[in-house]
Amino acid sequence: MTEFWLISAPGEKTCQQTWDKLMVATTRNNNLSTNNKFNIPDLKVGTLDVLVGLSDELAKLDSFVESVVKKVAQYMADVLEDSRDKVQENLLANGVDLVTYITRFQWDMAKYPIKQSLKNISEIISKQVTQIDNDLKARASAYNNLKGNLQNLERKNAGSLLTRSLADIVKKEDFVLDSEYLITMLVVVPKTSYADWQKTYETLSEMVVPRSTNLLFEDQESGLFSVTLFRKAIDDFRHKARENKFTVRDFQYNEEEMKADKEEMTRLCTDKKKQFGPLVRWLKVNFSEAFIAWIHIKALRVFVESVLRYGLPVNFQAMLLQPNKKNMKKLREVLYDLYKHLDSSAAAIIDASMDIPGLNLSQQEYYPYVYYKIDCNLLDFK
Repeated sequence: MTEFWLISAPGEKTCQQTWDKLMVATTRNNNLSTNNKFNIPDLKVGTLDVLVGLSDELAKLDSFVESVVKKVAQYMADVLEDSRDKVQENLLANGVDLVTYITRFQWDMAKYPIKQSLKNISEIISKQVTQIDNDLKARASAYNNLKGNLQNLERKNAGSLLTRSLADIVKKEDFVLDSEYLITMLVVVPKTSYADWQKTYETLSEMVVPRSTNLLFEDQESGLFSVTLFRKAIDDFRHKARENKFTVRDFQYNEEEMKADKEEMTRLCTDKKKQFGPLVRWLKVNFSEAFIAWIHIKALRVFVESVLRYGLPVNFQAMLLQPNKKNMKKLREVLYDLYKHLDSSAAAIIDASMDIPGLNLSQQEYYPYVYYKIDCNLLDFK
């Protein structure tokens, strides 16, 4: 399970007692969850007004930062194309896997100094993650353009003879070049019509050079034939060929252009390789930064919500539960029994999945204890 429940309950005589009670209720007898203490430092409380406003702001910031974390993770998967199984090992926070980071969470005093007010800390995080989001957009756009151009060129060099580029198929000696009167044309003929072509091509129009056709290339459905004729007859020949289900390709042999296309392909391949390494490194570093910021927001939310609910002086225990998938419903019930005394109004709302007319709880579950979900499953593989 990559889902965690970050909860808090007020300290009994001591916070340790709150922790012990939770452990007895959820792990000692019934293995409902794996629990860790979640360490939140002594943050500056500020005034009640500020806390109430901050509670809403942090909810929005939480959603925004989660979306950026997911975007960076998903883009990492897109960039790693063929080695998607390696994505998970690149998605680390502070050099460790996400579960380890969360379960051993330590507040980063250097990045988010706790002498600052809560509002300042949330603004530091907001600025930092907005910057990551903007950088990601710019880098992704540049890399996607490059990838798109390369794919278009590759597509041109693949596919059916009716549409693909012919530059890498034909040779100079297949053409009559530099003639004032004669021209070599390229015609796509279905394999089932080879005999018809050989029988009729000389008479499709006037002025076709007899015995001038050669098969230059085949794919599964058709063959590419060359044929030489007088320039005068081009339009007539093209028209008659179409009537007979032969397709004349618009192609002029031009060495300069063909060389330029090849060079463009090589340049794009080289550019893509050059950008790939630095881009993956940037994604790794900034995924880590964004994820760490996200978990710090969860810590801020637990702190603010706990002070608003349980009052001052600050006295609560934050706890991280990793529910056992089979027993999630049971775990909810046990937590409810353990903490229902904290808020009598929550009694009606033990099951957020119950439909109570006019009460829309599906968006925002409410429990008698402070609760936030952290889901580490960040990838949406198509």
